[in-house]
Amino acid sequence: MPTPIRLLLADDQALVRGALAALLSLEEDLTVVAEVGRGDEVVPEARRTAPDVALLDVEMPGLDGIAATGALRAALPTCRVLVVTTFGRPGYLRRAMEAGASGFVVKDTPARQLADAVRRVHAGLRVVDPTLAAETLATGASPLTERETEVLRTARGGGTVADLARALHLSEGTVRNHLSAAIGKTGARNRADAIRVAEQNGWLLGE
Repeated sequence: MPTPIRLLLADDQALVRGALAALLSLEEDLTVVAEVGRGDEVVPEARRTAPDVALLDVEMPGLDGIAATGALRAALPTCRVLVVTTFGRPGYLRRAMEAGASGFVVKDTPARQLADAVRRVHAGLRVVDPTLAAETLATGASPLTERETEVLRTARGGGTVADLARALHLSEGTVRNHLSAAIGKTGARNRADAIRVAEQNGWLLGE
């Protein structure tokens, strides 16, 4: 019997994390060696347990899954990353691959397919949800600048232009310009619509 593939699971929802662990542990060639609920716990726990493959959620406290992917690949290059997320957004897929992930699948992937994805990633192959891959090619990279993204991200919490300007240490005129540019680039009708479009495409992930 070959040595089982060692897995680290990172998901902030304990119920989801436990279900994934239970399903994957049913496979004779897979063993879960670590579970964490925060992105900033991934690297320390990986150093402690030496997993072969890490399955990371995207949206986690402490550090998002894409940032955690980059940190893990830098700290333990031999550990491959499979992003497993509820949010199948094109922008997330593109950024995850740029960060060094070997695979990207959604959480409703059947258990057998998920186990197979783990094996393929461990073998050095890339595994990407085909529908999401097509959407990513069609959507392209985010058209927003770093500052426009920051302004939209801050605007998700509501508030006036003056509120945003104070939070971002910018002038109100600069905030208005960035909002106007973001609305135009996303083809949106207004600020709320621009946030919705950017969210749907995975362009606002971050601090």
